[in-house]
Amino acid sequence: MRNVLAIMATLLVFAGASSAEARRYEGRSDSWDRSDSREAQRERRAERVYKSKRAYRAQKAYGTKKAYRATKSKRVYRAKRTNRSYASASYDAAPIRSQRVRYGNNGRPRAWCGWWMRQQRGGGPEMNLAWNWSRWGSASGPQVGAVVVWRHHVGEIVGRAANGQWLVRSGNDGGAVRTRARSVAGAVFRVG
Repeated sequence: MRNVLAIMATLLVFAGASSAEARRYEGRSDSWDRSDSREAQRERRAERVYKSKRAYRAQKAYGTKKAYRATKSKRVYRAKRTNRSYASASYDAAPIRSQRVRYGNNGRPRAWCGWWMRQQRGGGPEMNLAWNWSRWGSASGPQVGAVVVWRHHVGEIVGRAANGQWLVRSGNDGGAVRTRARSVAGAVFRVG
């Protein structure tokens, strides 16, 4: 009799446990979900690594976290001021931007499309930056002889391809001076 009661009690315990596991958990909404846990863990780990590297670089540059935090208002102000000056200005009214240019062994900058165009059309060292060519000469449409300027590249139009695209010759196009058919959508055109 005792054995039968023990077996029945055991069966009731297991039956109760299986029905509890089958029910939906009605606890917190941010409960652990096995399906996205690896991806979520990777994202959290990447965020921690990014924050720690950023903090390390800041400490190294400013000496201490306190010194880095003290410069935050200056950095925020500088960023807002820069965005404000370019947002309201037109192409012709915007000041010519400068950059820290890195030069190779032969006196040519690493990004040398602007430098190559300067050798063709003239201009000062500020014209090594491709976007500064968007203020050179006067505005025009796409035509043979026009300077075509993208955000990070500059070239000159030398003809029209059979497919309707323009033939553009430019420096630093794949590490060399090349002439190839290119789409000029979204580009700025200048003639001098």
